[in-house]
Amino acid sequence: MTDSSWAYLSNYLVYSAMAVYTLAFFAHAYETAWAVRAPEVDAPGGNLLVKTFDYKRTEKVARVATAFMILGFLLLFIGVVARGISAGRVPWGNMYEFSITGALAFCGAYLFTLRKYDLRWLGLLVSIAVLLTLGTAITLLYRPSAPLVPALKSTWLIIHVSAAIVSGGVFLLANIIAAAYLYLDSMEQRGERKTWAKRLPSLEVLDQLSYRLVAFVFPLWTFAVIAGAIWAEHAWGRYWGWDPKETWAFITWVAYAAYLHARVTVGWRGRKAAWLCLFAGSTFLFNYVYINIWGTGKHTYSGL
Repeated sequence: MTDSSWAYLSNYLVYSAMAVYTLAFFAHAYETAWAVRAPEVDAPGGNLLVKTFDYKRTEKVARVATAFMILGFLLLFIGVVARGISAGRVPWGNMYEFSITGALAFCGAYLFTLRKYDLRWLGLLVSIAVLLTLGTAITLLYRPSAPLVPALKSTWLIIHVSAAIVSGGVFLLANIIAAAYLYLDSMEQRGERKTWAKRLPSLEVLDQLSYRLVAFVFPLWTFAVIAGAIWAEHAWGRYWGWDPKETWAFITWVAYAAYLHARVTVGWRGRKAAWLCLFAGSTFLFNYVYINIWGTGKHTYSGL
């Protein structure tokens, strides 16, 4: 196959992945709708009508939705690989490639965590986030395959960017869980959880899961920042120059370090920890979106 054929195949697979993720979205939406619009039945020991949730009714739909998520992940993975083959390099040379790989990492983090924790209730939000990222990538960020700029022609591109992308996927999953914690906590403070929300994990489980995800991937993010500094020395002759992207990567590191420190030493739990986790995640997203696209400095690789 020629390079153009691989590029066409990559585009086709990315579009196919979007179609499958759309099916996953509708399946998760259907599952959520049944949870919200649960039938009313007689309560035990009285005539009061209460809403209940029939898990059997949604179990098959949830499994189908998860199957679609896995299929979408596989199609997108092959699409990213095909993009790299078409360009003759790793597919991380511009914002389009960063975005499709970032969506892949985020979905991969969700599916990997799903093996140990029942997070299918997050499937609707994850599918929406992946679809928005891919939709933005193909409509606004797409650029044809092209050679790397000189600064990117380094082995450190593979080391640094792969670590950063995986870290970002896990960080964002932890942020969604922290946001879910805040929403459910607000609901409980106003009274009992709504019927559909009773199927979701307890606040303690959400708090611990968000923390474990951040603690798990924080060393990898630390390595990514250090690898970036070493790469900068190879490319520009200095380890650190307070370039906007370098600065915001460090701010993200400090924010997540503060989150872990506050939990371990100060004992922050619950809402305080969740808000701090969301703040740290917002610094990562600001770096990824604003700095990559509109920022100035040596890290202007968006291709836009």
